Amino acid sequence: VQLQASGGGSVQSGGSLRLSCVASGSVFSIDAMAWYRQAPGKQRELVAEITRRGDANYADSVEGRFAISRNNVNTVNQQMNNLKPEDSAEYYCNARVRAYHYWGQGTQVTVSS
Repeated sequence: VQLQASGGGSVQSGGSLRLSCVASGSVFSIDAMAWYRQAPGKQRELVAEITRRGDANYADSVEGRFAISRNNVNTVNQQMNNLKPEDSAEYYCNARVRAYHYWGQGTQVTVSS
């Protein structure tokens, strides 16, 4: 599975951004797709995940502000609203096939106060 992420950028606090990720390869084997993020000096953390059935779960810090969705079997989007400076990080698309994780390249999100 290969992942190509797009979106991100720089916004002011309270603004919105949308991330997209397109998977290729063995996409029908994907059990769930997710977005992770990693800020400088911090560990990579799960932001949101959506399963093949469409069940979504979110980190407490983004609940109610971010929305993850899947257009089809190989595309996942993340709408990020009311962004805060603490949301600034490199965001990574992830696909899980059973216990194995595939990663896309990171896309930077910067939120200024």
